[in-house]
Amino acid sequence: MPHATRRALLMSMAALGCAAARPAFAQAYPSRPVRIIIPFGPGGVGDITIRIVAEKLSEKFGRRFFIENMPSPDGIIAGRTVLNAAADGYTLLLLTGGTAAALALYNKFPLDIYKDFVPISLVGQFDCLMVVNAQSDFKTLADFVKAGMAKPGALSVGSVTTGGVQSLATNYFKQASGIDFVIVPFRTTPDATIALLRNDVHMVIDFYAPLKPGLEAHQLRALAWTGETASPALPDVKTAREQGIKDYAASSWNSLYAKAGTPPAIIAALNQALHEALADADVKKRLLELGVDSKANTPAEMDARLRGDAQKWAQVIARAGIEKH
Repeated sequence: MPHATRRALLMSMAALGCAAARPAFAQAYPSRPVRIIIPFGPGGVGDITIRIVAEKLSEKFGRRFFIENMPSPDGIIAGRTVLNAAADGYTLLLLTGGTAAALALYNKFPLDIYKDFVPISLVGQFDCLMVVNAQSDFKTLADFVKAGMAKPGALSVGSVTTGGVQSLATNYFKQASGIDFVIVPFRTTPDATIALLRNDVHMVIDFYAPLKPGLEAHQLRALAWTGETASPALPDVKTAREQGIKDYAASSWNSLYAKAGTPPAIIAALNQALHEALADADVKKRLLELGVDSKANTPAEMDARLRGDAQKWAQVIARAGIEKH
């Protein structure tokens, strides 16, 4: 065989080999267990949500997706753990609406979220509820607004996670409604709920899951959702926006991210798997019990969601005069 012909044949074979290797690379992932680092302890809504999703990912890929809890302020330890791992899709990071709040609260966040990590997909979103004591005279959100307008400074609203989504949603409600009420911080939802049942505060704004026992026991009355649309968890409860609080919407979310530099084929495979997992009827049912609306999106949409929420919370923080770190 002439040298030129032999060389051309070898180059063609090499090209075919590379073309075959690309899909094989995507199909080979994962070849070992994948860990998902989450920035808080076990048992909460975010932890339970991602465990449900991880079960489906394990079924989809035939490899175990397991959770490592790394609680730390603003998820910094969790983020650094993923940052120190290889960019190969075997160490993933759960980011939340709290990440957007933290980005807004810091003058310079210790991690460069936008540069060092790449979004895979939204996992689910969930809103806060505005609740009052079931024995309260406030039957509707309009009742609460009317009383607040009549006596500025007389009402108080409890919230948890100072600087987190619940706290910022409460500050945002104060700004959007025009009511001059006192915001009372609590360490935990049970602490806030006890205060509400004792009439030490007039309202509590928090996520659905920790308020669910009080609602089911008819100790609490839900007045409004804080999101853009009513949650299917309590579809008969309207949003604050629907009840006249214009330009008000506050939600949180969970999402999966990977280290920057992770091959796009792996990001695409994970995104597709999450779309399939979150469309599963059993997954949707189990997450809805937590007040989580299970849905996936594209990496670009997730990036826009994080940036948009961080910008919104920065405006709320500035108007409220909250001191930044």
